[in-house]
Amino acid sequence: MEKKDVPTITEHITSTLNEHEIRLGKVQKLQTQGKNPWPTYKLTTATIAQARTEFETSRDEIKVYSLAGRLVGLRDHGKTFFGHMQDRSGKIQIYFKKDEIGEQAFTFLKDFIDIGDIIWLNGVLFTTKTGEVTIKVKSFELLSKCLHPLPEKFHGLIDVEQRYRQRYLDLISNPESREKFQRRSKIVQAIREFLLNLDFLEVETPMLHTIAGGAIARPFVTHHNAYNIDLFLRIAPELHLKQLVVGGFERVFEINRNFRNEGISTRHNPEFTTLEFYIAHGDYKKGMELTEQLLQHVVLKNFQTTKITFQGKIIDFTIPFKRLTLEQSLIEIGELTPDQINEKNIDATIKQHNIVIPPGAGYGIKLFALFEALVEGKIVQPTFIIGHPLEVSPLAKRDEDNPNLTARAELFINGMEFANLYTELNDPIDQAERFKAQAQAKAAGDEEAHAYDAEFVKALEYGLPPTVGCGIGIDRLVMLLTDTTSIKDVILFPTLKPVKE
Repeated sequence: MEKKDVPTITEHITSTLNEHEIRLGKVQKLQTQGKNPWPTYKLTTATIAQARTEFETSRDEIKVYSLAGRLVGLRDHGKTFFGHMQDRSGKIQIYFKKDEIGEQAFTFLKDFIDIGDIIWLNGVLFTTKTGEVTIKVKSFELLSKCLHPLPEKFHGLIDVEQRYRQRYLDLISNPESREKFQRRSKIVQAIREFLLNLDFLEVETPMLHTIAGGAIARPFVTHHNAYNIDLFLRIAPELHLKQLVVGGFERVFEINRNFRNEGISTRHNPEFTTLEFYIAHGDYKKGMELTEQLLQHVVLKNFQTTKITFQGKIIDFTIPFKRLTLEQSLIEIGELTPDQINEKNIDATIKQHNIVIPPGAGYGIKLFALFEALVEGKIVQPTFIIGHPLEVSPLAKRDEDNPNLTARAELFINGMEFANLYTELNDPIDQAERFKAQAQAKAAGDEEAHAYDAEFVKALEYGLPPTVGCGIGIDRLVMLLTDTTSIKDVILFPTLKPVKE
């Protein structure tokens, strides 16, 4: 048996360019005949999914449907054509018969309609001998001419990067991508539903900040011409949200974008989406309970169970999640001894594991560096890490039992941080002192250190009630719940380096 010839990529590109010229020629012919290749819309009576559902529940009833969608397949059988059309709800087989639509329309179909065109059609549904639900076309019209062939079946999209640069082609060609972004929308909807049912108020806070605050990160800088000042794209909405709590909005949340001028990887995009919520009259323990309830709610809204599969591993969202102190995690997961992580021996331990830390780093920063190097990547099941050093938590309240630690928790799943929450620092004097320490670090060259924010300190002086806040990375959550290993696959338009035309 001879092997079927598969076109090379070069042949595919050449044929694509030729096809573009052919389709432009069809447009010119249509316009010469006084026909618009991009006319106004035609009224539809159902989506493909609705028509299919109605047909399958009442097959004896003959009903004419008007549908519209993209032609994604077309096969010429002489006096008939079979093809497939898809809209936002799904795909269906379509059947054109010369005797049914008339010779003029059939000739128009052969001469001017191509795969990729968006068409309107009128017809009735039936089932073929092979059992496939099909629509028999009675009439059709061209709604929008596609000037380029869709990715052909041998190569699909030529490379992965093209899927990101031309996401529309990815969505047209790959059902998996469409399903992934539909799932993303449902995840965000489930988050919003959970919080609104608990009397939270959804708000929007500024994207342009005069001070890059609310997190430890390197910002993007822009310039406002009218005020002639530099501004920062926000790295976090935290400080504005806490000011709303001061103002009396005791339960607030925001789902929106943050921007950080840092590296790009399979887990990081400079522009990313987060959820941040704040509850007055609560602490980090209450925050952990709410966070795990929220995540379990989202999982159950998208799956039939609290157990999901990610890259072959079972992740269990049954609550309560595991809780470990930072030191416990270094011993239990990092396989260190208590002696190795005490102040006397920690430098030797860091050197032994070749961990780089900033000059002059204190004990807390060293301890957290060990955690990031030896523990974080090994955590699989949802686990809260608590007992963070003061040095790495400039906005968190001190732990009442140990003033060198903060009332903070981070949630890790499958080696990634998914949530950061803490009892908010509401002592304006303590906050001012920590801002001063951060400002000194920034002056010494730490580009990620927090600037001194006098406006926020002033807001605290009016009284922030005992409050807990939490931030959750939406993109990473979507990655986990769609079994995706690259953040670019769950962001519709990820940040990419421009290419020359």
